[in-house]
This record gives sequence, C-alpha cells and structure tokens, in this order.
Amino acid sequence: MGIKKQFLKSKPVCKVSFSISTEDAIGAKSIQILGEFNNWNQSSVSMKELKSGAFSQTINLEQDKEYQFRYLIDGETWINDIDADAKTINIFNDMNDIVSTFK
Repeated sequence: MGIKKQFLKSKPVCKVSFSISTEDAIGAKSIQILGEFNNWNQSSVSMKELKSGAFSQTINLEQDKEYQFRYLIDGETWINDIDADAKTINIFNDMNDIVSTFK
C-alpha cells in the first residue's frame, strides 16, 4: 500500500495517489477508495487495476484538511492502509484511516 502527495503551486490542491499492491489486493476484482471526500458513496468509481494486479487512484483534495477513508474490496471487505497519516475509531467501533493535506 502507499500514499503519495503532490502539492500544486497554482492552486490550493493536493494530488493524493493511493495504491494497493498485488499482495494487499488479495485477488480483488475491484477496489474502491471511500471516504469523506466522496461522502462514502459506494457507487464511486473503482480504483484502476494495473497489469500487475495492483490498484491505484489519484484524487485531488483541498489542502490543509484531514480526510477519513478506507478501501472496499469487491463491495464486501474493508481494509486499511498501513501508510495512512493517522487512524481514528469510526461509529462502527472500527478503524478509519486519515490522510492529511497539510503542508
């Protein structure tokens, strides 16, 4: 898993690239990244599957904020990102990841 950030100079946006390795994808057919930035909407676009079997997606997020998120594999299994900036307990008494866009 991995999270890479690119802060744009021209506007207050951070391009955040989320990736899940082939090993972490556990043979997934689809993976979605759901979070506060897309209102946890399960009809959001799935991450792009690469030829290697890994998955990735880049999302433009507003700078100077924190966003909770998780990955949903095949619409059934939630997983977390070990490279998240922080963790927090959600309303289901489970863990959400946090990505921060503070410089």
